[in-house]
Amino acid sequence: MDPQSTGDPQSTYDRIASHFSKTREYAWPEVESFLEGRSATRALDVGCGNGRHTEALAARAETAVGVDLSRGLLDEAVARARDRGFGDATAFVHGDAAALPVRDDAVDLAVYVATLHHLSPRAARIESLNELARALTPGGVALVSAWSTAHDRFDRDEGFDTTVDWTLPGGETVPRYYHIYSPSEFEADIAESALETRHTRVSSGNCYAELSAPAD
Repeated sequence: MDPQSTGDPQSTYDRIASHFSKTREYAWPEVESFLEGRSATRALDVGCGNGRHTEALAARAETAVGVDLSRGLLDEAVARARDRGFGDATAFVHGDAAALPVRDDAVDLAVYVATLHHLSPRAARIESLNELARALTPGGVALVSAWSTAHDRFDRDEGFDTTVDWTLPGGETVPRYYHIYSPSEFEADIAESALETRHTRVSSGNCYAELSAPAD
């Protein structure tokens, strides 16, 4: 199947939002490790999904903003924030990672987890990294992740486009577009952006980069 024939990510994730959210209860350990010892005035969760990482940011920032293209997932995030008592410290906003609805130099701390790989083409992925750099204060820090060829479900060394099905209760499958990064390609795309690399690594089949906005 041609990955580009699977529809836009907004309609895809609106379709699976409720079921998807039920499988995404906890923050990733890599995100928790990144946030350990950090604090911020304003924090940003790009591709926030059901708000599990926005919740982790809200515990370390005066205000945390979650941005997602799926209104269905945003509804799940708002419900999570209400039910778990972190709604007063958060805002959830509909928006595209490649055109963030956030002003320049607005946030000190950000996570952009498991979303970059859903953007196509490459220019959109790099633009989303530039948008993250624009939103960060000078010296602000962010964690970015994407699926990697290092994952044990893949047997390739170079990055590639594919689809990964989500199976709904009842057996219906919904294809989702992914760009699977090789670690070197991931580093190259970051280098092409306005972000500065502090550290990169591969963990649990994902590429991770700790990044910062250029200081003035």
